[in-house]
Amino acid sequence: MSVLVNLWTDDDGESQFSSEPLDIASHVATRIHSQVTSPHGSLSWHAAPCWQYVITLTGTLRFTTRSGGTFVIAPGDVLLAADTTGGGHRWELIDDEPWTRIYVELAAQPPDR
Repeated sequence: MSVLVNLWTDDDGESQFSSEPLDIASHVATRIHSQVTSPHGSLSWHAAPCWQYVITLTGTLRFTTRSGGTFVIAPGDVLLAADTTGGGHRWELIDDEPWTRIYVELAAQPPDR
């Protein structure tokens, strides 16, 4: 079964994450696009540009929050990137595959955490 990882900004401006069941019925997509990053790629500290689902098709990544929390995303996993403010997160590919993903940008914010 695929995993949904929620990544959001808490009241202190720090990125936090949790896993929970995927429920997309209440969200409206405004844009869908894809992107590929070469094997061994990474991206330094950044916040998500908007509330969006990120669906991983290939590649395994380690995400790190500024508070030191880490989690792994693998093919078939879905990330709800909602940490649009604060210190953000970073990621790095930890296998030899490219990261192929689909972004589903959302019209409105999901319910509060």
